[in-house]
Amino acid sequence: MTTLQDPEPTVQVGPPASVLAAVAVTVCAWASAFLAIRGVRDGFAPGALALGRLLVGGLALSIAVAARRSWVRPTSREWGLLVLCGVAWFGIYNVALNAGEQRVDAGTAAMLVNVGPVLIALLAGALLGEGFPRWLLIGAGVAFSGVVVIAVATADGSGTQGWGVVLCLTAALVFAVGVMAQKPLVRRLPALQVTQMACCIGGVACLPFAGQLGSDLGAASAGQVAALVYLGLVPTAVAFGTWAYALSRMPAGRLGVTTYLVPPLTVLGAWPLLGETPPALALAGGVLAVCGVALTRRR
Repeated sequence: MTTLQDPEPTVQVGPPASVLAAVAVTVCAWASAFLAIRGVRDGFAPGALALGRLLVGGLALSIAVAARRSWVRPTSREWGLLVLCGVAWFGIYNVALNAGEQRVDAGTAAMLVNVGPVLIALLAGALLGEGFPRWLLIGAGVAFSGVVVIAVATADGSGTQGWGVVLCLTAALVFAVGVMAQKPLVRRLPALQVTQMACCIGGVACLPFAGQLGSDLGAASAGQVAALVYLGLVPTAVAFGTWAYALSRMPAGRLGVTTYLVPPLTVLGAWPLLGETPPALALAGGVLAVCGVALTRRR
């Protein structure tokens, strides 16, 4: 006698531990980058800091790629995406963020830049076929509302912080564009190679700031130079590498929203290290953004 049985429930398996570890390294390293950039704002001009960071990061990544001996020749289309990723995410992003942190505190900058994952989620759904899950859209909307609150909280009459907000939002936009260009690349090319090539391309794009970098290095303190080297090695070489690894193994939209964890870590670090705290209303906006992250992870 045949009996009808209920179908087995579908079990959704999350990312493996290695991917979660890569995401954790990326988030912590990028949070520290906001602190380091803010800490050396008096020693390096925005373009010079971007170039120095990319030169250090590009060298470290090139050594790592050479050691692995797994270089894959890009196609002509992949070269175009590499140039877009390198110029947008590694070049323009760093210059805009550095200039923005000349005007707003580290925690506020981190919260503003994290409008980027909202754009990533939307662009990934439209361009990469990842779709628009209901909770992803709801969470992204809540998080974006938090960013609006932050922008209102930091507005002043001088215009200085206003320009800082614009520059940080520009960084968020090119961040999203860079991820969209990077995602198709890591489907075939090794993640480490993509990061290395994009970093070097970004460094070439920033070469017009070479003269300023030379002048700033001559006047910078040992601590400021050490911070520049740190920015190149950890938040650039290591963190961009772990990001590319995670991006090759999970959807861009869902990975992008994990960076909403960067602002609270930045705020916590800026208080003892830089003596900075964002306005209370901006902090409320940051909490709202983190709540949006929780909603995007709901199945």
